[in-house]
Amino acid sequence: MATPLSPSSQSPLSPLRTIAVVGLGTMGTGITEVLARAGREVIGIDISEAQAARSVAALEASTARAVERGRLTESERADALARVRTSTDLRAAADADLVIEVAPESYEIKQQIIRELDGIVRAETVLATGTNALSVTRLAADSARPERVLGLHFFNPAPAMKLVEVVSSVLTAPTAVSAVTDLALDLGKEPVAVGDRPGFVADGLLFGYLNQAAAMYEAKYASREDIDAAMRLGCGLPMGPLALLDLIGIDTARTVLDAMYAESQDRLHAPAPILRQLSEAGLTGRKAGRGFYTYEAPGSATVVADASTPVAGSGGAPGRPVRSVGVAGSGTMASGIAEVFAKAGFDVVLAARSEEKAQTAKARIGKSLARSVDKGRLTAEAAARTLDLITPAGSYDAFADVDLAVEAVAEDLDVKRQLFATLDKVCRPGAVLATTTSSLPVVALARATSRPQDVIGMHFFNPAPAMKLVEVVRTVLTGEDVHATVHEVCGKIKKHAVDCGDRAGFIVNALLFPYLNNAIKMVQDHYASLDEIDAAMKLGGGYPMGPFELLDVVGLDVSLAIEQVLHREFRDPGLAPAPLLEHLVAAGCLGRKTGRGFREHARR
Repeated sequence: MATPLSPSSQSPLSPLRTIAVVGLGTMGTGITEVLARAGREVIGIDISEAQAARSVAALEASTARAVERGRLTESERADALARVRTSTDLRAAADADLVIEVAPESYEIKQQIIRELDGIVRAETVLATGTNALSVTRLAADSARPERVLGLHFFNPAPAMKLVEVVSSVLTAPTAVSAVTDLALDLGKEPVAVGDRPGFVADGLLFGYLNQAAAMYEAKYASREDIDAAMRLGCGLPMGPLALLDLIGIDTARTVLDAMYAESQDRLHAPAPILRQLSEAGLTGRKAGRGFYTYEAPGSATVVADASTPVAGSGGAPGRPVRSVGVAGSGTMASGIAEVFAKAGFDVVLAARSEEKAQTAKARIGKSLARSVDKGRLTAEAAARTLDLITPAGSYDAFADVDLAVEAVAEDLDVKRQLFATLDKVCRPGAVLATTTSSLPVVALARATSRPQDVIGMHFFNPAPAMKLVEVVRTVLTGEDVHATVHEVCGKIKKHAVDCGDRAGFIVNALLFPYLNNAIKMVQDHYASLDEIDAAMKLGGGYPMGPFELLDVVGLDVSLAIEQVLHREFRDPGLAPAPLLEHLVAAGCLGRKTGRGFREHARR
């Protein structure tokens, strides 16, 4: 199992003062900057003189920005740049205490570099590979001194990302691990020790998710813009998966996935065909100026419109007018949705199975609005006006005149079917009927009515007042004007609508829950601990919460139910719920709500 690293009590190697970085692409340049700013002498080596020059220019520009932002003084910048020298000759690494290779992800290239270094560097020099896909053991075995070879996996951009995975093979000497761990700590990084398997912890989870997003786009299930927006807004991620693939390099992602699949034989790791197609066409992402998106120039981060860019307001049927909204349910989600509509000025009927439940739900909204007033986000007058727009009702008969009915009741198909049959009877002709289901087939609810063309999915995210995303789910029966209506309404309530078809998980859950399931399998296999995986995804992937923090918040029973739905829908063995998740749910360990899930929690 992986273990958090701390300085070793064993006799260490000499301090790693002079460090060679072999490969001066984006990652090599970033590592060079980190080392130089931390006081190390750095020898940057690249076979291309032009690339070495570009690396120096990038260092000068990056450190200049650091001075502008007050993170470096001019004197510190000058000293850092003076500590860097470049060469096109590998023999320049002769005096290095540590060599970090970040050459392209190819066994042949990396093995050649390591073999050449064997005849150049001192016997005690540590050789570190920056691979995130290839076997460190295989690379070490090709060296004359395998005990000095290990993995040192930085994350991009290296100056900003805190995580460093220190990868040991069965051949690695503990003193070498200790020396690079001390270095990582001195650089201000958070090192985690991991075993040698493709992807290690962070990329082992990340690349499966990226691969599924690519496959989702390839299947034309959703647009690239909607897939990326859904994961940013629905999960709080810093980048959408397709934009991230462009940043990483589509060819690099394909290499990582090939290595993962070779070990796991899990179809979820088999690279989506579109990754091969783009790679072989030279459309490898930002570095090529085109990948899933088109960029202003090779290496630019600026996306420009292309043939696949959606045109705002193009075509489509006009929506139906919506002035009043009915919200069915009395739980947290129903209350949040009612609050959202009322804040936007809609008349809202909040109906539950009893008048008492509806009044309780309205009181919950009142408390939420009061918190917004206390935090200065809303005036007391605006809060009062919002609350006045909400009418509680103990019967769905109160929906007789609403233009849009949104159900937010229990995630149970029979319960929802019965409700839609009721809405069909009580709502006026032409009213739009929407479900907030996150996992059930919308068409099954549509077929419970005599007007399936009026039924659509509006999947809000919890908490509805704060979360900007709404997944708009069309069935094969949904009318174009109904789809247009929901988009117009989303604009009025200041939500970002993304389109998806009626299949399990829609966009967010279909990409999120396999990732969570794979994290559980990683713990189940004793490869890494809960804390290590959570830290890796927060520090290495920029996730707001680690997978086990999130699972305990969502609820393990809810997570298991979604995993089961995904597995039934897609029939992929890789989507089968992890046995550990099933065992915890069977034991009643459901997360925060029960006081115990993957971790212990204080009971509320």
